[in-house]
Amino acid sequence: MPSWKDLDKFLRNDKWTHLPQNSGTDKTYVKYLPDGEILRTRVSRSSAEIGKGLFASILKNQLHVSKEYFNKVLSSGKHSSDDPRLRKQ
Repeated sequence: MPSWKDLDKFLRNDKWTHLPQNSGTDKTYVKYLPDGEILRTRVSRSSAEIGKGLFASILKNQLHVSKEYFNKVLSSGKHSSDDPRLRKQ
């Protein structure tokens, strides 16, 4: 399973915007989609693995991507042109 550090790396590679904050333990990221939708997610500063159920929920409900897309962007180190969020009808 991916770790919180892997999620943080994915978000940076996938061009999410980090929102600076003054306090708290989580990092907050946003992604602005061309259709005006704004996605938000938080990343724990922990280096532990993310639980299977929680990770599946983050992919579906916050990132709006598949595990395959996540792994592709994480391993390639860059945003992918086949971003499923850009194909929304």
